[in-house]
Amino acid sequence: MSNSNLGTGSGGANPYDDNDSSTNTPLPDFNASSIQLSTIAPAFGIASSSLPSVTTSQPDYLDYDQKGRGIVSTMFTNSGISYMLGVSLGGLYGLREGLAKTPSSRWKVKLNSVLNHCGRHGSSAGNMLGATAILYSLYEGVADNFELDQYTGPIQPPAPLFAGAMTGATYYMRAGPRVATLAGAIGMGAVGGTFALYSILGIPSASKGW
Repeated sequence: MSNSNLGTGSGGANPYDDNDSSTNTPLPDFNASSIQLSTIAPAFGIASSSLPSVTTSQPDYLDYDQKGRGIVSTMFTNSGISYMLGVSLGGLYGLREGLAKTPSSRWKVKLNSVLNHCGRHGSSAGNMLGATAILYSLYEGVADNFELDQYTGPIQPPAPLFAGAMTGATYYMRAGPRVATLAGAIGMGAVGGTFALYSILGIPSASKGW
């Protein structure tokens, strides 16, 4: 026998009806503005004495380094990439030279010639590019630390240009002031060419780390 009180008719109450005020309970308040940090801090292993004593609520700010990576981190990254690039390019050149200048067509002699030329040219190119990257990163970090852009006016950013010029001059300083000046100009021109290439390709300057 069916129960006539079930359903939505007048004889019974709908179990999904929200009009019954006796069963309605208010939703909990998830507003955390009234929570005191000194009350919940011990539960997370934080001493209440280490909390700020300011009674007014203030926003919390995360530390953010707007200047990016430090000098040492940039120096390691640039020198490692430059060294590997130099070893690869020097090794390819050494492979070509080893095959072209082998004194014999025998396999062992040819292999020995290739290994000698690859090692010689690869290490030389890798050391040169690695040392150049270290000098460039150091001078660029010094320029950023002293905020050189405040004194150069429309020449922005001046740090890469300064680093390129000083790197070339420092690398060839033992050859005399004339050669050092020429090398500094070449270094500055190389950095300027890189910026021009970035502008043509639509890439933000120094977005790749160099």
